[in-house]
Amino acid sequence: MITALDVFGTFVFALSGAFRAIKYELDLLGVLVLAVATGVGGGMIRDLLLGTTPPMVFRNESYLAICVAGGLLVFLAAGRLAPIWDWVMVADAVGLGVFAAIGAQKGAAGGLGGFGIVMMAAMTATGGGVVRDILVMEIPAVLRTDFYASAAILGGACFVAARAAGAPEQVQLFTCLAVTLVLRLLAMRFGLSLPRIKGLAPAPGDGGTGDGKE
Repeated sequence: MITALDVFGTFVFALSGAFRAIKYELDLLGVLVLAVATGVGGGMIRDLLLGTTPPMVFRNESYLAICVAGGLLVFLAAGRLAPIWDWVMVADAVGLGVFAAIGAQKGAAGGLGGFGIVMMAAMTATGGGVVRDILVMEIPAVLRTDFYASAAILGGACFVAARAAGAPEQVQLFTCLAVTLVLRLLAMRFGLSLPRIKGLAPAPGDGGTGDGKE
């Protein structure tokens, strides 16, 4: 079940990366690079942090094929997929929950404590998107908009709580997946996001000449 959802999540995340490439009018290679980076980037970062080398994506190349397929689909049919973008985002929310659960499971299996497990959940779920945004020179969306990384963090925290309570492993996984998914869907439905401070003057030294006179 988790493997099937993992494949699904990888494909949906690859679609997201490819659409971002289309937004910037990148060529076919650019579309495929962003599709792969978004689809497997989070898992690669997780594996490296856990000392799992080479990362899973290099040992099971089917995930690369899935990302390439998603990138090609968007490149060839972006106009037809755009009208169903809302459904793609729902699928993306499912992928977020799946990756958070897998990341938490990997962290627990690697002997990490509660904080480490939560970080593995968040990193697996959002790392690919962060890499995607950096590649197109954007501030990562998880740092400025949406209740996205926060949903994965809270889902990971619920995994830790379920584990501490002695729940079976499948219950731990489902709890993380469900909490992350529900929170993300609620955020999408009601436009939820974390508070931000707007309109402040630049901090001392920002944009200055460095001569101490500004």
